[in-house]
Amino acid sequence: MKHQRLSHVFVEEIPAKTEQGVLYVSMECATAIHRCACGCGQEVVTPLSPTDWSLIFDGDTVSLDPSVGNWALPCRAHYFIDRGTVAWAGNMSNAAIELGRSRDRQNKSAYFSSAKSTPSALPPGATVVPSQVPRASAKRDLSSAPGPKPAGIWQSLKTWWTS
Repeated sequence: MKHQRLSHVFVEEIPAKTEQGVLYVSMECATAIHRCACGCGQEVVTPLSPTDWSLIFDGDTVSLDPSVGNWALPCRAHYFIDRGTVAWAGNMSNAAIELGRSRDRQNKSAYFSSAKSTPSALPPGATVVPSQVPRASAKRDLSSAPGPKPAGIWQSLKTWWTS
């Protein structure tokens, strides 16, 4: 039986046994899992990452982006999960599926190639002053900025967060 809605449950670990009609979300595992919305019973794993799925929790419902395409399953179900509602999408040809998979591989390759060239830590001597740094560029060398230096990054973030 096709599902028109999925409830959600936030869990630390994905349970060994999952129920039909429930989307289990583990932020610790960066994964959401549910049984296929078509009713076939197959488990569908959607990793949460910049190159896979994004999860939106609006305080009441969850959404996944992009669509869920179960091309490896016999049912080949294709749907969106938007604010807990299952929105059924049309079937895709094998050529369209392969094009999507190829695009996914290219996006992952580009993302991880750029991640290797991006430093993961601030350069020596850099200081973050959140109240002066736009969110889009939180890494900036402010070591020569006038005024007192913050006590530490956590204190700076706390000050920024509560302001």
